[in-house]
Amino acid sequence: MSLSALSSRLFPTMRSQAMARFAAPGSSFARFYATKKYTAEHEWVEIENGIATIGITNHAQEALGEIVYVEAAELKEVEKGETVGSVESVKAASDIYAPISGKVIEVNAVLGDEPGLLNTNPEDAGWLCKIQLSSEDEIKDLLSESDYHKFLEESH
Repeated sequence: MSLSALSSRLFPTMRSQAMARFAAPGSSFARFYATKKYTAEHEWVEIENGIATIGITNHAQEALGEIVYVEAAELKEVEKGETVGSVESVKAASDIYAPISGKVIEVNAVLGDEPGLLNTNPEDAGWLCKIQLSSEDEIKDLLSESDYHKFLEESH
């Protein structure tokens, strides 16, 4: 008999109560679970422990072409929609907007020396900045991955 089967036999009530608390909306599990969302401006937002990591989507980097310069965000309070930096490519320049309000607590300094990282790894190592959320209410305005893909299909 496996350990989990034995555990559920010996402690059925404790196990189900613990799992219910663990997975309940608003539980501490929900606060520690990473959630990736998107914006119509082609930014991704990964939220974990009240901190949002911001970057541009693969679609955005493909549209921009070879990225040659990244202007980093300043470590300050920002409001949703405020410019937090910019990206320049051989084709165009594009501002980056804060998808949520909060305090910019970290920037990806590597991008200053390696702006091409946004082309090779835009949705992971190519993150732009991290923002400490001032309100989790703004998260509901962001797009899920499937909604973002539908948005892309409809906009082409």
